[in-house]
Amino acid sequence: MASAKTLQFGPLAIPLAQTFMMSKHSFGLVNLKPIRPGHVLVVARRQVARFNELSPEEVSDLFVHGQQVSKAVEKLFNADALTMCIQDGTAAGQTVKHVHLHIIPRIAGDFANNDEIYSVLEGTGTVPQQTHIDNEQREPRSAHEMAAEAVMLRREIGGWEEALSQFM
Repeated sequence: MASAKTLQFGPLAIPLAQTFMMSKHSFGLVNLKPIRPGHVLVVARRQVARFNELSPEEVSDLFVHGQQVSKAVEKLFNADALTMCIQDGTAAGQTVKHVHLHIIPRIAGDFANNDEIYSVLEGTGTVPQQTHIDNEQREPRSAHEMAAEAVMLRREIGGWEEALSQFM
């Protein structure tokens, strides 16, 4: 269960130090095992497994803040483009039963076939050589690494402290 110093993401208690955005209905967190540098998540605050369980207000909040986060990620990670997706249900590759939006910075040529990224998200594909991380080698990052990335994103997005005090 989440405490005053964590937020709940499915069964996981996420330390606030690993979060970078907070709104009434969503929050942003850095990824433990990113597919690409800068791969982050925007998560619905209310814990529901499926997208269709969100209220219209929650859907709007998730996507408005997803757009805000995407601008910061694209800038900070020098991305040419982004892959943004929701894996909605087990058959779609969802592993954490809590609605979340993946935001993955992309650069030209990072995957030989752009759609390969989806098999990597599902855990069945291999990350291309040029990323220097294949599926088996995607080791969890340290708490320190994730906190440092969260700080960088907070600075770019702004307003984190105000939002945190309002919603915690």
